[in-house]
Amino acid sequence: MAISQKYGRTYHYPFSPGTTSDDRIQHDYWELLTKIPELVHTEKLDGENNCLSRYGVFARSHAAPTTSAWTESIRRYWQSIRNDLGQLEIFLENVYAIHSITYKNLDHHFYVLGIREGDRWLSWEETRFYAAMLDLPVVPEIKRITPPATRQEFEKDTLALVNGRGAFDPYDVHTGQPTVMEGIVSRNAAGYPVAAFAENVFKYVRKGHVKTDQHWTRHWQRAALNYEGGYHVADQ
Repeated sequence: MAISQKYGRTYHYPFSPGTTSDDRIQHDYWELLTKIPELVHTEKLDGENNCLSRYGVFARSHAAPTTSAWTESIRRYWQSIRNDLGQLEIFLENVYAIHSITYKNLDHHFYVLGIREGDRWLSWEETRFYAAMLDLPVVPEIKRITPPATRQEFEKDTLALVNGRGAFDPYDVHTGQPTVMEGIVSRNAAGYPVAAFAENVFKYVRKGHVKTDQHWTRHWQRAALNYEGGYHVADQ
């Protein structure tokens, strides 16, 4: 039995090319967007989804805390904050280990993407507030929008954004060439119930984004930071 509820499945936009056989598509996304006053686009990073709660540090499964080598530093950090978390569950993108993208402009290894409290996901402003209190950065914010009048206009604008390089200078690990960002995660700027996650969070992922295989953990490498030895969670 899981200790807590894992992060919800994020449905793809129908125009997202990076779907795999087990992904789900939100075909009704436009009808849902028209009910959201403000949407926040954030950069989808190529990392591992981790959760910090009073019970431990979790990876995708919440059956038991993770013990992977690439979470060692975040687990050390968790020891210093675990008694202050209460009902808060801090979900973050862990880019400590390199997957399909090498980021050449990283200041940190861990970026908060959402915070859950009980049966509610906190608003983006609340998420930013608590992340700052914990001295953790949030995933890069690309743009805040009021959904436009037409679906065609929205898709055109979104496609223009995802063709950007992103905040951290990404390179393809196999070709060594510069690449576009892995994708975009769009969320309701306001808070919303956990049960309504699929109606409030959507994603676009670039084609062919998954290039690692089941053996990558044997030869994984740590992502370099801009200021090695400075004040970072990874160094505490």
